[in-house]
Amino acid sequence: MATECRTELFDFAAVERRAVVAGFDGGAVTTDAGGLLLAAADRKLGLIKRFADCFIDRRRPDLIEHRVATLIGQRVFGIALGYEDLNDHDQLRHDPLMHVLAGKLSARREDCAPVAGKSTLNRLELSRPAVTRYHKVAHDPAAIERLFVTLFLEAHKVPAKEIMLDLDATDDPLHGHQEGRFFHGYYDCYCYLPLYVFCGKQLLAAKLRAANIDASAGAVEEIARIPAFARTKHIRERWSDVRIIVRADSGFAREELMAWCEENAVDYILGLAKNARLNRAIGAELAAAREESRTTGQKARRFKELLWTTRKSWSRKRRVIAKAEWTRDEANPRFIVTSLAAADGDGRHLYEAVYCARGEMENRIKECQLDMFADRTSTATMMANQLRLWLASMAYVLLESVRRLSLAATELADATCGTIRRKLLKIGALVTISVRRIKFAMASGCPYQAVFAAAHRALVAADTS
Repeated sequence: MATECRTELFDFAAVERRAVVAGFDGGAVTTDAGGLLLAAADRKLGLIKRFADCFIDRRRPDLIEHRVATLIGQRVFGIALGYEDLNDHDQLRHDPLMHVLAGKLSARREDCAPVAGKSTLNRLELSRPAVTRYHKVAHDPAAIERLFVTLFLEAHKVPAKEIMLDLDATDDPLHGHQEGRFFHGYYDCYCYLPLYVFCGKQLLAAKLRAANIDASAGAVEEIARIPAFARTKHIRERWSDVRIIVRADSGFAREELMAWCEENAVDYILGLAKNARLNRAIGAELAAAREESRTTGQKARRFKELLWTTRKSWSRKRRVIAKAEWTRDEANPRFIVTSLAAADGDGRHLYEAVYCARGEMENRIKECQLDMFADRTSTATMMANQLRLWLASMAYVLLESVRRLSLAATELADATCGTIRRKLLKIGALVTISVRRIKFAMASGCPYQAVFAAAHRALVAADTS
């Protein structure tokens, strides 16, 4: 005799003598209705289509259900909505919002959902730079890297007069035996050491690297590549008067990077690790700061400029700015090296207003690593993990575009990607599909209805401008 199945109900404490029950039987309901804003931003950018164009598909069209663009969109939208695990998509493929984001409400085959499950998505992530007998989908790493820069350039309606490129490395802890796994003494763990390049809040590069290298390894290649890729033209060919400044911490104060910048008319402002020679050079300033601090009970600082070179590693003398600070009854000297001239500001201004502003980049890295799951590099090969990093990075670019294009005049103008997701994308809705329209009846109690409306107006205006 067949067993009659019914949806399990969950009992909770009664309210005013009425039973409270719950069950997963609501039908076409989504918890991510705000994701429609992601689709509106993508229409403006063309991000998903252009990202998919960086892939080569040699599968037989008559045997496949999901195009590469569908798979790419599913992963990028999914990460932006908070679903970093491929296993999540075995259920998400039935979510009506995912169908709408993919622009595909039905499948050609009866045994398929409109969007893909974990196995198909996993094959995408295992794609290689060249098609093989067993890997029919390949990706072009150089094309993906160019796309980040192209999207950055297109975000500026007026050519920029000056751009500040922030470089930084961070740790990506590993918990398995992935290719390129090394122990890093500073971070005290096995990890990768990805390199990020930002300009303000916009991401220009995300390069996965093994951890057995110097933090600055490959920095020259990345900086040299970024100005070179803008629809096959140099940034300076499109923005003829642009001034480029490279900013980074002391891990990047290397002769190779500084010499390249000087040879290519690129300015730099870099942290410089302190040593005994540098500390002796500001001995008088430290003594004065100490006396002031002991008199006032507050921290005190002095600034001094030096024309400095190392004994062996530097090829020339360079402008070094020293901060001689005394705080908490101890010396706290700091140094930066820069190609910026006196006309760009005195030492205090360059250190406090220009160099220290690089700390904001660390917040952008946190958004990529924590909010966009860029540290989910658990695949066996470094190549596949690099592709995962790019997928997460494109999700960041998409959400950053929503913030930039539609939230500037709202309370979420400076919100992190995680906050935007929680407050604006995670909206419950009942989905009804008829012959003439698809309606998302969003929760009436959503506290951010006004922000959603403002974002929608801005994106529609941007899409038609």
